[in-house]
Amino acid sequence: MKKIDKKVADAYFRTRTTLIMSFLAIGAIVSFGVVLVAESLTEITVMGIPLHYYMGAQGAIVTFIILLFLNAIISDRIDKKYGIDESRNESIGKGNPIDH
Repeated sequence: MKKIDKKVADAYFRTRTTLIMSFLAIGAIVSFGVVLVAESLTEITVMGIPLHYYMGAQGAIVTFIILLFLNAIISDRIDKKYGIDESRNESIGKGNPIDH
């Protein structure tokens, strides 16, 4: 198996960690931040429902699902950028030689 340069591996994990931390922060803000400012959000409505109630009932879940899809898309792009894409892994798994 081809070894990955330490600098490339460090950059890859730094990028992935930043991505994960960003998504966790967005999830925390959507889940808990809305609770902190709930009273000021009562006048804003979404489909006739106060925004703070909507975010608690559906908005946080929808945001989480959107973050999951974004994570998958962005992760694939990061993997390709650093040469760790899935098609390459499948090729190696089938016994094909590794290009150096």
